[in-house]
Amino acid sequence: ARLANDRRVAENTRRLPHPYSQDDAAEFIRATAELGSETVFLIEHDSGPVGMVGIDCSKPDSAELGYWLGVDHWGQGFATEAARGAIDFFFEEFEDEHLHAGARVTNPASRKVLEKCGFQWSGVQLHRFLALGSSTPVDCFRLSRGVWASLKSWSSARRVR
Repeated sequence: ARLANDRRVAENTRRLPHPYSQDDAAEFIRATAELGSETVFLIEHDSGPVGMVGIDCSKPDSAELGYWLGVDHWGQGFATEAARGAIDFFFEEFEDEHLHAGARVTNPASRKVLEKCGFQWSGVQLHRFLALGSSTPVDCFRLSRGVWASLKSWSSARRVR
């Protein structure tokens, strides 16, 4: 709750309200456990929690990757590393051929994370952001199982050298 209770985080995350309280965090955990359509991981570093990453499978054939980091942890590579781990999990555990993601058009850092993970831009849509109380343009991305497998094998081959 402490990390999520920052307007800069909430404004770049569709479902985070602002302010974000301990009660909001408890409700998120309860709802995630009950619904079972979302897998969420806490991102930790030496000093403790730094953010979250997850896969929302609530819409058939439209699984979506989402993540956020506390402001103090931006720009350190945590989002890319966590996203890659969640993508691996998704393609190992689910049969879907594609994974979707989005980033506000005003959030180039998030778009860069998605591009480093192999996501390909698929257009712009309007999405509602709870903290903003309105809709805003979002760059939409898609990653196929085949592209992910190719990137992983290319990356493995480079490490062997």
